Amino acid sequence: MDQKDSSSAKVIKRRTVTTLRKMKQDNEKIVMLTAYDSSFGRVLDEQGVDVILIGDSLGMVIQGHPTTIPVTVDDMIYHTRAVSAVAQTALVLADLPFMSYTSPEMALRNCARLMQESDAHMVKLEGGAPQVETVKQLTHHGVPVCAHLGLQPQSVHKLGGYRVQGREDAVAKQMQADALALQDAGADMILLECVPEVLATAITQAVEVPVIGIGAGRGCDGQVLVLHDMLGITPRAPRFSQNFMQEGRTIPQAIRAYVEAVKGGHFPADAHCFV
Repeated sequence: MDQKDSSSAKVIKRRTVTTLRKMKQDNEKIVMLTAYDSSFGRVLDEQGVDVILIGDSLGMVIQGHPTTIPVTVDDMIYHTRAVSAVAQTALVLADLPFMSYTSPEMALRNCARLMQESDAHMVKLEGGAPQVETVKQLTHHGVPVCAHLGLQPQSVHKLGGYRVQGREDAVAKQMQADALALQDAGADMILLECVPEVLATAITQAVEVPVIGIGAGRGCDGQVLVLHDMLGITPRAPRFSQNFMQEGRTIPQAIRAYVEAVKGGHFPADAHCFV
């Protein structure tokens, strides 16, 4: 690259909670995708993914378990560290796994490990009103938090399977109240999974923090998919996903196509939304 090209090249700074909030304010869609190792982490970062999620979904797509429940804090640290080592511009978000945040004190200890030992920039936890005190505690100690509402995979046995959440009026009202309560407690981002599009849009408009959807429709501030689903690797991908490899793209091209589809408002489409 010559000097002119170098000086005119756009420099993309590290995504932060401030960046993401401004993106919401500017109506710029936020792109999130999972990764679990340095090879894919580097590709996602290079192709413009805003947030890389090291999800406990690794229990299913990497370790071969039927659920996310067997994943440990040590597993999360190992995989998050691999992604953090190569992510130059994306915000690195790590899941708190099953039973690792049953009290604010336990959550604080495990978040300290995730941020110190793996260089995570933000942590994600599942649950509504019962997690308000935990979010307050983490926020008080400077830990950025993403709250996960709707379908909560760590509670799959309690929920009776992977089902859309929020179709009943009472459940929808509680989810809206939970989103506001978690925001007030200090949550910096909210993730909605398998939620009717109308409800997800209402929550997105009601809160000031960015809302990321997965199977939650087009009204969210951004979208996330599991990497293996959007690459067509998962044997039976969920309805809300799309195989971006179908047109003969390379993996980097498929990821870039996903980024552009989310940024351009072309994904998700009707087929990926719930009513």
